[in-house]
Amino acid sequence: MGRSTVLDHARAAFRAREWPRALDGFRSADTLTALSAGDLDLFARAAYLTGHDDSVALYERAFAAHLEAGETESAGISAFWLCFLLMGRGEVARAGGWLERARQSGVADRSDCATSGFLMIPGAVKEMYANRPTEALPIFTEAQRIGRACHDADLLALGSLGIGQCRVMLGDVEGGLRTLDEVLVSVGLGEVSPVVSGLVYCAVIETCYGTYHLQRAKEWTQALGRWCDDQSGLVPFRGQCLVHRAQMLQLEGDWSRAMDLARLALQRLSDPPGQPALGMALYEQGELHRLRGEFAEAEAAYRSAGMYGQEVQPGMALLRLRQGDTTAAVAGILRGLGEASNLDRPRMLAAHTEIALATGDVAAARRSADEIEALTRTQDAPALAAMADHAQGAVLLAEGDPCGALERLRRSGRRWRDLGAPYERTRVRVLQGRCCAALGDDDDARFEFDSAAAVFHGLHALPDLRELRVPELANAPSGLTPREVQVLRAVATGKTNRAIAHEFVISEKTVARHLSNIFTKLDVSSRAAATAYAYEHRLL
Repeated sequence: MGRSTVLDHARAAFRAREWPRALDGFRSADTLTALSAGDLDLFARAAYLTGHDDSVALYERAFAAHLEAGETESAGISAFWLCFLLMGRGEVARAGGWLERARQSGVADRSDCATSGFLMIPGAVKEMYANRPTEALPIFTEAQRIGRACHDADLLALGSLGIGQCRVMLGDVEGGLRTLDEVLVSVGLGEVSPVVSGLVYCAVIETCYGTYHLQRAKEWTQALGRWCDDQSGLVPFRGQCLVHRAQMLQLEGDWSRAMDLARLALQRLSDPPGQPALGMALYEQGELHRLRGEFAEAEAAYRSAGMYGQEVQPGMALLRLRQGDTTAAVAGILRGLGEASNLDRPRMLAAHTEIALATGDVAAARRSADEIEALTRTQDAPALAAMADHAQGAVLLAEGDPCGALERLRRSGRRWRDLGAPYERTRVRVLQGRCCAALGDDDDARFEFDSAAAVFHGLHALPDLRELRVPELANAPSGLTPREVQVLRAVATGKTNRAIAHEFVISEKTVARHLSNIFTKLDVSSRAAATAYAYEHRLL
C-alpha cells in the first residue's frame, strides 16, 4: 500500500473516531516518509486517545514541524496540548517550560487569534485549582471571547467550562451549572473535538456531583457513557466514566455492580499510569467497602487513594467511627473540615454532625447542622436539602425534641426517596424509629426498624444492620437488652466472638457472657438456632 493511501486510510479512521485504526495507519505512514505537521498533530491525538505514552513526543515533533513551516499559530496549539498532557502527568515544570517556549517563539503575538486564547487556559486552570476563582474567571472570559470571535469551538468550550466552574466556586451554583449545561449541548452536537469533549463531560459531571445536583450528574454520566461507547478503542475517559457510573450505582443502592465498575475503572486508570481519576476510583472502592463492613479493605483503598492525591475524608473518619476509634474519627474530620473547599464542605459537615453526635458533642453537631442548613439558602439542590434535614433531625433528637426531629426527618426521607437513594433514606428511617420510640409509639418505631433492617439486609450494609439499635422499645423480644440485640445481630451476620468483641470494643469474655444470656432467654442452644430466631423475628 502506498504512502498516500496509508495516510488517507489513517485520516479517514481519525474522522470516523476509530482511534486504534487511525493510530496504526499513522504509525505505518510514519515509517514510509516524514509526516506533515498537521498529520503529526492527528497522530499525537490518536496516540493520546488510545492511551499511548508517545503522544508527548509526537506533539513535540508537530510543534517543531509547524515552526519550520512558518505556521506559528498551529505550533502554539501543539504546545498547548503538550502542556495539557504534561500537566495531566504531574510534570508541571516541564509543562510550564513548553508554555514559555511557545510564547517566546512568537506564537501568541496576535492577541486576537485562537492560539493566544488557548495559551491563556493553563494559567487560568492553575489559578482555579489553587482556589483562586476570582483571578481565573477574567482569564477564562477572555479566552471564551476570543474563541467566539475566531469561531473556534474547542477554545469556546474550554473558556466556557472554566467560567462555569469558577462561578460555582464563587457561590453562583445555578448560574455556573447553566453555563456548563450549555457547553455540553455543543459537545452533544458534535461541534467540539473528542479530547475537549471528554474533558468537558468529566469536569461537568464532577461539578454536578460535587454540588449535590445528583439528577443532573446522572443524566450527564449516561451521556458520557454513550459517548465513550461510540468510539472504538477510547482509553482516557472510559476509566473516569466508570467511576462516575459507580458513584451513581452506589447512590441507587446497587453496590455489587458499583464495586464491579469501580474495580474495572481502577484497572483502566492504571494503564497508562498518571491518570488523575485513579484516586477517585480508589476512594469509591473505599466507600463501598466501608458501607459493606469490609473495614480492612476500606482502609487499604483509602490509603491508596491518598497516595494519588485524593482527599480521604470524610470516608476515613466515618470508617474510624465504625471501628470505635472516636478520637481518630474526630481528628480526621476536623482536619478535613479545615482544608475543605466550598464544594467539599457540606459532605464534611454532614460527617462531622454524625461523628459529633456519636461522641456526645451535641453543641458541635448543632453548629455543623446549622452550617449545612445555611448553605441550602444559597442553592437549590435536593440532595443538599436532604442532607440538611437529616442533620437537623438527628441533632433535634439528641437535643430532646423528637417531634421537631420527626418533621425534619420525614422531609429528608421524602427527598432521598425522590432521588432514588435507598441507603440514605433508610438511615433516616432509623432515626424516625428512634423518634417514634421516644414519643411512646412503639408500633411505628418497630415498623421503621423492621423496614430499615430489611433494606440494610438487601444492600448488605452489615455495619448498619449490626448497629441498628432499639433501646427505646419497651417490648424488646424475649427480654433481650439493647446490647444483647446488637450481639445477636452480629452473630446472625456470621461474626465470630473475636470479631464481635473488636466491633463493639468489648472483651471476648463479655461477648461469651452475652451469648450465654441470649441462649437462655431465647431457649436455644446454638448460634444457628439464635440466627434462625433473629431472622424469624425480623431483627435483621
